[in-house]
Amino acid sequence: MRELKPARIAGSAAVAARVAALEPFLAMEVMERAFALERDGARVMHLELGEPDFEPPPEAAAAAAAALGRGDARYTDSRGLPALREAIAADLHARHGVAVSPERVLVCSGTSPAMLLVFSLLVPEGGEVLMASPHYPCYPNFVRYCGGIPTGVPTRAEDGHRLDVDAVRRAVTPRTAAIIVNSPANPTGAVQSVDTLRALAATGVPLVSDEIYDGLVYDAVPNASALSVEGDTFVLDGFSKRYAMTGYRLGYAVVPERFVRPMQVMLQNLFISASPFVQAAGVAALQHGEGMRHAMRGACAARRDLLVAGLRELGFGVPRAPEGAFYVLADARRFGASSVALASALLERAHVGTAPGLDFGEVGEGMLRFCYAVSEDVIGEALERLGRVLPALEDEATASRAAAPEPA
Repeated sequence: MRELKPARIAGSAAVAARVAALEPFLAMEVMERAFALERDGARVMHLELGEPDFEPPPEAAAAAAAALGRGDARYTDSRGLPALREAIAADLHARHGVAVSPERVLVCSGTSPAMLLVFSLLVPEGGEVLMASPHYPCYPNFVRYCGGIPTGVPTRAEDGHRLDVDAVRRAVTPRTAAIIVNSPANPTGAVQSVDTLRALAATGVPLVSDEIYDGLVYDAVPNASALSVEGDTFVLDGFSKRYAMTGYRLGYAVVPERFVRPMQVMLQNLFISASPFVQAAGVAALQHGEGMRHAMRGACAARRDLLVAGLRELGFGVPRAPEGAFYVLADARRFGASSVALASALLERAHVGTAPGLDFGEVGEGMLRFCYAVSEDVIGEALERLGRVLPALEDEATASRAAAPEPA
């Protein structure tokens, strides 16, 4: 999957180097193949992509419909509707006890555009960006697209994949342009402490904190925001995960005051503005979605326990249950060396979608990520299907290892 980078496309047009450097998003490729199987009549258990099975707050859908009914379908201020920016600032104060001026909030059509803007702002040509590894697949691609160099800082499953601050400090060089933190994290579920965030900010390197899974934490684990620490901190967040509003495409960045104007200029040029009726839905979600958020967190805690127990029983390695988000990154090497080949086999033979570990960096090879933001019935059926095909895959992997030549 990762070799499909043609130097030229139709006619004589060349693919720009920044595009040729992008890696495919493997979880998306699994999902798209799953959609093709479903069009042919298969019933697929979707554990490959992080999409909650909850319905968005009904008030959000009603607000979007009402806005469309009023004809609210024109451009807005590039930074977002004042009502939404104010609601986001109030929500951040309620969740984390920090006072954030609405002027520092910039609304985007999803968290990914916000991420692209922040990296465009911070990363010079050849600038290095540090990130925990395993990591969200798109981070390195965004960094490369902006001309930077992604640099992974390995984490250990036995430690809950928490960042080692000393390892990050050792990785900082004069070329380091930013440090990415994702807490709770995709794909590991790691949750970083406020002390870790404070220590990372103290390096003097801008801290980019992806908090899209904020609040989805379990077992009374403290959930800190980078907004509560001193330094140049950029917070990325949105409505896709906590409010199950993936298709609405609504996110935001909270940036230091002196960076608001350059971010606004980029928004004006690259994205104009987010859809006004979607922004209206965001206001309603913030005002009425607290009960839904609590229900999702409670359900995900039970689903996590069910999936972790089932994966362990099947023979996957899961040293520790994830503390947050809604993923389990499991060691699958006994079933095959290639995570891409294994994910493909599970999809084709069992009709169970999983994300290949290679998607999350080289250190993720041999692992699979499973999403538990789906019903317990789906998790149960997926585990049952996996149980029917994994023994054959393990036998094939054992035979392949036995037939491999001895290393020189």
